Amino acid sequence: MNFKNLAMWAIIVFLTIGLYNMFKHPPNIQQKNNISFSEFLNEVDNGRVAQVNIKGNNISGILSDGKNFNTYAPNDPNLVEKLSNKGVGITATPIEDKMPSLLGVLLSWFPMLLLIGVWIFFMRQMQGGRGGAMGFGRSKAKLMNELKGKITFNDVAGIDEAKEEVEEVVEFLRDPKKFRRLGGKIPKGVLVIGPPGTGKTLLARAIAGEADVPFFTISGSDFVEMFVGVGASRVRDMFEQGKKNAPCIIFIDEIDAVGRSRGAGLGGGNDEREQTLNQILVEMDGFETNEGVIIIAATNRPDVLDPALIRAGRFDRQVVVPLPDILGREKILKVHAKLISLGPDVKLRTIARGTPGFSGADLANLINESALLAARKNKRFVTIQEIEESKDKVMMGTERRSMVMTEEDKKLTAYHEGGHAIVALNEKASDPIHKATIIPRGRALGIVWTLPERDKYSHSREYLEANISKAMGGRIAEELIFGHEKVTSGASSDIQMATKLAKDMVTRFGMSDELGPLTYGENEDEVFLGRSITRHQHMSEETAKKVDLEIKKIVEAGYKKAKKILTEKIDDLHKLAKALMLYETLTGDEINDLIFNNKSPKNKEDLKVEEQNKSSALGSLGLKPKPAH
Repeated sequence: MNFKNLAMWAIIVFLTIGLYNMFKHPPNIQQKNNISFSEFLNEVDNGRVAQVNIKGNNISGILSDGKNFNTYAPNDPNLVEKLSNKGVGITATPIEDKMPSLLGVLLSWFPMLLLIGVWIFFMRQMQGGRGGAMGFGRSKAKLMNELKGKITFNDVAGIDEAKEEVEEVVEFLRDPKKFRRLGGKIPKGVLVIGPPGTGKTLLARAIAGEADVPFFTISGSDFVEMFVGVGASRVRDMFEQGKKNAPCIIFIDEIDAVGRSRGAGLGGGNDEREQTLNQILVEMDGFETNEGVIIIAATNRPDVLDPALIRAGRFDRQVVVPLPDILGREKILKVHAKLISLGPDVKLRTIARGTPGFSGADLANLINESALLAARKNKRFVTIQEIEESKDKVMMGTERRSMVMTEEDKKLTAYHEGGHAIVALNEKASDPIHKATIIPRGRALGIVWTLPERDKYSHSREYLEANISKAMGGRIAEELIFGHEKVTSGASSDIQMATKLAKDMVTRFGMSDELGPLTYGENEDEVFLGRSITRHQHMSEETAKKVDLEIKKIVEAGYKKAKKILTEKIDDLHKLAKALMLYETLTGDEINDLIFNNKSPKNKEDLKVEEQNKSSALGSLGLKPKPAH
């Protein structure tokens, strides 16, 4: 395709150059035997001109010696009389008698033809080369083949329930008669719902791979164009392609781009997106039998989809693909770790336990970053150290060691992060500390990272209050150590998080004794002039004041609790801050040993020597990296 485009551009350039040269230096026609007008008059006066043919201002003729000549005459009214007096034979020919030559026609029309050709070329490029300038309404669905790698259910891990839901679709595509004998109808549409990165697209490709049928893939945004009616035409063409290749699967990714609820904001039902959605509804409604064509769509925003799209008879089966639990994460890690060499100290179950909330894409990124980091260090296999460093990078951002920080900034950051850590250690409901660092990562100058011991699906009141207290710990530590006037803006994100948690407790979770178990401030999103506007419902001005007071009360309670903890544990705060300034990064176990057992962490140089000794010992024993299973 690139060679074809290059050749087309080369032809256009050569034609343009040729056209320029042709008009700059037009071909000289009948250049032979040309004489000037004065020479022509001399020949007439001398009686040497025998015959002339006058065609407009062009004069051609024969001299008395038999030679031909051509000349161009000005508008001379006495010329004919002078020729007659000299006895010259005169013939006259009108200019319009002769039709223009083919070359003349081509020269006159060539610029317009060239312009049309260039326009058609660019329109083909804009439409992906399908049907040229008249191919606006062609579907952009791409047929995935096995040359790009066949995906099966063995490549999809961690979503066993979702796989069971779609196995029926696979059975139907393999043997449709089995279901038709009993009068059953397979769902026409399967809507796959889940957070980003959980494997929705991978699951759809696995269905096609297991059933061994054609798999068409298209994005919801590919239907919408600047021309009205193009999206509806592409929907019709997509279903026509599906019928010709039945049984097959048509996968629409990010269907919320075209399937949003109709009638929101301005435009009524005449805008391009709504016309496209109407055509999808009509095609799926069963006016024509589409047996053997199954539509699978994926979205992470099911709440914005039009109700008519997800009713029975269209997308009548909804498959939820959630974030994986610990067992699912372990299976996903096994799949992605097949192609890399793992060291003997790597336990996939341990990694899975330490990555709650990770999606399948996050885990794939974790394994890839670990392999790249090990290769950068010229290691033969990936150890647990590379995986831990990669996990920190994925979750907290890349270390910014090049950032210049003064000793005063380091000290303030150490006490700030120490305040978070001390409150977390003394809050029973808080998650255990995984790591604390004063090395800038991402946009933060320092981080205290807590991880739950297990997957959590709901949160208690004491857990939320503990997190608010933990968020307030950094600001309080700055106040206690440096004074009220030296407080910095470093706690802005902590305050924002605490306020949001308190607001959710009051307005969504019903955890306010004053306002009771009610929901306040439900939001309705409307589209106005292309912008999403949020309207707050069911909250009077008086209720809004009560909500604000309750939010302030919860945050202040967390503030007071954190201040009490840090005031009582001020010695622990000093001890931890000094350790952070010395070592820069401490693990949760090192912090526990330091605070509760008064055991100092090992020096970094000692850890580096231990790692080198461990690697050399493994090499001397001839241990090989273990396979990922």
